[in-house]
Amino acid sequence: MGVKQSTVPFAGTNEQYSKLLKVIEDHKNEKGALMPIMQKAQEIYGYLPIEVQSIISNEMDIPLEKIYGIATFYSQFSLSPKGKYVVSICLGTACYVKGAGDILIKLKELLNISDGECTPDGKFSLDSCRCIGACGLAPVMMINDDVYGKITADDVEGILAKYK
Repeated sequence: MGVKQSTVPFAGTNEQYSKLLKVIEDHKNEKGALMPIMQKAQEIYGYLPIEVQSIISNEMDIPLEKIYGIATFYSQFSLSPKGKYVVSICLGTACYVKGAGDILIKLKELLNISDGECTPDGKFSLDSCRCIGACGLAPVMMINDDVYGKITADDVEGILAKYK
C-alpha cells in the first residue's frame, strides 16, 4: 500500500485520542458508521493522517486499506494538515487557460511542497481547486480569505512574502 506520509510530523494529543475513541464507541455498532466516524475524526484532528486511520481501523476491525481508500476517494478528507495560510489556486477552465498551471508550478517551487501538502513548519498548505466563481479575475489565487486576481507566475513570490 503506497501510503504517502505527510510533510508535517503527526502531533496528536491524548485529548484528541480520547475524543476519537468516544466517537468510535458511540457509533461502532451503527450501520454505515464509518463515514461519520471518519468525518468526526477529521474534525478532531483537522485532517486524517495514517496514524488516525490506523486507530479507526484497529478499533472498528476494518482493514486499513478500506479506510485509506475512502479517505483518498472523497475530496472532503485531507491526508495532510492545513497550514496557517491555505493557498488555493483555481484550475477551472477560465483560470487555467490564462496561466493558472504556471502559477501552480511556481507555488510548488517556492513552497517546496506538492498540491495537497503542507510546509514542514505548518505555515503554508497548497490546494488546487476547481472554479471559485471569480472567472472575471482569472487566474485567481486565494490565501485564506484574501483573493488575488489577474496574477502571473511572476507575482507569486511577492504575494507569498506578505505572509512570511
